Amino acid sequence: MSERSLLVGTLQACSLVIRQLAALDTSPEVVGAVLVDETGKASIEGVPVLGSVDDLIGVCATHEITSAIVTLPASHRSMWREISISLHRAGVVERFVPPMDELLSCAPQVAVSPMPLSQMAVGSPRIDLAKLVGREAHSIDRELVGATLTGKTVLVTGAGGSIGSELVRQVATFSPAKIVLMERAENALFEVDRQLKESFPNIERVAVLHDVVDASRTLSLLERYQPDVVIHAAAHKHVPLMEDHPSHAVTNNVFGTKSIADASVAIGVERFVLISSDKAVNPVNVMGATKRLAEMYVQSLAKMSGIQTKLSMVRFGNVLGSACSVLPIWADQIAAGRPVTVTDERMTRYFMTIPEAATLVLQAGAMSGLDENPSGEVFVLDMGEPINIFGLARRFIRACGYEAVIGQPMGAGCSPRSVPVILTGARPGEKLHEQLSYDAEGLERTTHPGIYALDDGTDVEPATIDAMIECMDSARASHSRKAVLEQIARYIPTMGKAVQKISVA
Repeated sequence: MSERSLLVGTLQACSLVIRQLAALDTSPEVVGAVLVDETGKASIEGVPVLGSVDDLIGVCATHEITSAIVTLPASHRSMWREISISLHRAGVVERFVPPMDELLSCAPQVAVSPMPLSQMAVGSPRIDLAKLVGREAHSIDRELVGATLTGKTVLVTGAGGSIGSELVRQVATFSPAKIVLMERAENALFEVDRQLKESFPNIERVAVLHDVVDASRTLSLLERYQPDVVIHAAAHKHVPLMEDHPSHAVTNNVFGTKSIADASVAIGVERFVLISSDKAVNPVNVMGATKRLAEMYVQSLAKMSGIQTKLSMVRFGNVLGSACSVLPIWADQIAAGRPVTVTDERMTRYFMTIPEAATLVLQAGAMSGLDENPSGEVFVLDMGEPINIFGLARRFIRACGYEAVIGQPMGAGCSPRSVPVILTGARPGEKLHEQLSYDAEGLERTTHPGIYALDDGTDVEPATIDAMIECMDSARASHSRKAVLEQIARYIPTMGKAVQKISVA
C-alpha cells in the first residue's frame, strides 16, 4: 500500500503545508486533515477535514493512514504531546513540520534537537543538568593547567566522542600551539573538527582519521606530530554490548591503550592521561574489567626505569548527556510519546556533567608527578553522592514539563501531560551500585578538593603485566566468549562469577 498521509494542525498552518506540498515534484498522498482549532471548515485547499484531535485514532484507522504531518504554531505547541501519543497508539509515523514563519525566525522545534542535552528543551524549559543531580561543579586551577597546555601540542584520542570533544573544547581555551584530533569515526571527526574551526579559528588543528589499536601506525603518527600531551579518551564503553563482544572490548580498551601509551613513552611525550571508569573497580562486567587491565598496563609503564613521560589515569562515573547515555535516551522516549524506561528502582550511579568531567581530567593530568612524586597515579574525581536512577528519571520528566506515572503503560488512562515510567530489569553485566575505589584502597586527598589520589597496592610489576598482555593477545583472537572471559578472570578475579554463569548455562 502506498503512503497515505494525514495533516494535523491549525487551519492556517495546514493550508500553508498543502500549498508547499503541491510545489514538490513528488509528495505523499494527503488523504485529509485533522484540525486543532474550531473552524467548521469541510475542506482546506481541496483537502477534506476528517475530524478533530479527539477523533484522531479513529480517523487513522478508518482511512488507513500510514503517516502524519503535524504542523503546529507556538501558540498550540502544548497540544503536540497529546497528538504524538495518539499517533503512536494508532501506529502512524509522525513528521513534525514547523510553520514557515517560525522556521525563518529560528523558532525552536518541539522535537529533540541534535544540540547538546544541556542546551536542549524537550518541552519548553531548558534543562540545567547540574541542578538535576543537585551538584555544584568544582573549579580548576587554570594557572597550573595552563602551564601544561599553553603553547603545547595536545593530542586527544576519541576526539569525536562526548568526553573527547569536550576535552578538545576545554584544551582550546588554554591556547595550545596545536590540537591533534584522533578519531576512527569519520562523521564524528568531521563534526568536532568543524566545531573547533568555528569556535577557535586561530588554533592550529589536525584531524587524523585513525584507530589507535593499529600500533605501528599510531607510533608513526605520534612521531610525525610530536605531541607534548596525550589524552586517551577512545574506548568501548557500553556494558551490554561488551558483554556480547568481549574480544572487541579487549582489543579496543586494552590494546588500544597499550598502543597509544607505548607510542607516547617511545617519543617522550611529557604527559599521558588515560580516561578510566568507576566500572574498573571490582569489575563484574567486561567493560570494567578491560578498563582495569588498561589501568594496570599504564601503571606498569610508570614503574619502568628511564621513563620520562608522566603517566596518570582518571576514574569517574557517568557523565550526564553523553551520547547514548540515559538522559538522551529518555529525551528521545519522551519526544516520541513513549514510556521512559528504567532498569531497576534500586539502581544508583555517580554522575557529573560533561564539562566538569573534562576540566577535572585536565586538572588531574596537570597534577601528575607534582612535588617529585612518581607518576602512574590513579586519580578519582569527586562524584559526590550516588544518584538513584529511578528518582533521576522522575526529576528529568518534571524538568521537561510533564509528570511521571509509575508502572502504567501507555494507553487511554494516560493524561496528555503524563509520562509512564516502566521498569525493564537490569541488563547483563550491570551492578546495582558502582564504586569509585576498592575496599582495600584508600582515597587520599590532593591539593584539589574535586580530585583524590588512589593508594593502590595492585601487582603491576612489568613481568606480571607482560604475561597478562600475552594472555590477552591470545584471548582476543578466540571466537569463544567463555574463553575470553576465562582469560580475563585470571587477572581480574571478580570476573570469576561471570565465567561460572556461562558454565552453568
